[in-house]
Amino acid sequence: MTRRVVDRERTRVGGFARQPELGDLVVSSVRFVGAHDSLENVHGRRARLYPGDLVVGACGNRYATDFYEGYLPGGTKAHLLTAGGVVGEVASAHARRGVPTELEIIGPLTDPDGVALSLESLSLRAPPPTRPVPGTVVVVGASMSAGKTTTAAAMVNGWTRAGLAAAAGKVTGSGSGKDRWRYLDAGAAAVIDFLDFGMASTFGYPVDRLRATMIGIRDELAHRGSDVVVLEIADGLLQSETAALLPALPGFADAVVLAVCDALSAVAGAGLLGDLGVPVRAISGRVTASPLASREVAEATGLPVFSPADLSGGAAVELLTPWRGE
Repeated sequence: MTRRVVDRERTRVGGFARQPELGDLVVSSVRFVGAHDSLENVHGRRARLYPGDLVVGACGNRYATDFYEGYLPGGTKAHLLTAGGVVGEVASAHARRGVPTELEIIGPLTDPDGVALSLESLSLRAPPPTRPVPGTVVVVGASMSAGKTTTAAAMVNGWTRAGLAAAAGKVTGSGSGKDRWRYLDAGAAAVIDFLDFGMASTFGYPVDRLRATMIGIRDELAHRGSDVVVLEIADGLLQSETAALLPALPGFADAVVLAVCDALSAVAGAGLLGDLGVPVRAISGRVTASPLASREVAEATGLPVFSPADLSGGAAVELLTPWRGE
């Protein structure tokens, strides 16, 4: 959460002048170590937590059907919503998840002059409008844990192997560094996410802000010299922010890849996207672990089905082929 904070060694703990708002950076004491027993540091390493530790996080919400539903804390008692450092209050949890790690918010993180810091104040400025050539691919999923990040990283790897300057962006989700590192490990020349545009988590932000962020991430990556960009939209097609972004994809995305876990999700997801005029070019995701299920998907949708290995091995470049002559 603090990767955009400069002069970190000179930051201080301030006193509260108001209730915490979305994106505010706060210093907290660990009161009880629960499901999240470690926290990512600025370099991406997960540091083990112990009661009494002082940690820095950003206030926010979380929408995760397979983990926590959480919201902006209403006082000094809070929970750790993600290993990346989103601080909020848990409202519900998946049955497989343990009790949350408990925090006591001490005060805002401030600069040396005592000015409270927030992700909003540290966000990137809007870049000049720039479209990458040969294009932008957006990865969406029928549900959480459908294989979106794996699919996007495999594309980056395939394009990089082909000699293209590939970049990746995360449009929505909850703050955590693991996806960022997945993209970089795959060979991404640049990675930008919603945190760089002032949000610890995108759940609860207005759709206009999210549309502007999606465009801003694409434009910034293209402005940095990327040939091709893949953008991942988190969660499933029915999640509120994801659903609100889908109508913006026609005319923005040159191609969309749908990640799914099974054939029925592929049929329903491709149909929903087709009704919105979204250009679905291929299916990928966890379903590709089964050759039989992959054949089911191909027969039911009429779309090509690419595994991560396929995308790394050349299929990612095939996705770009129709645009090269335009």
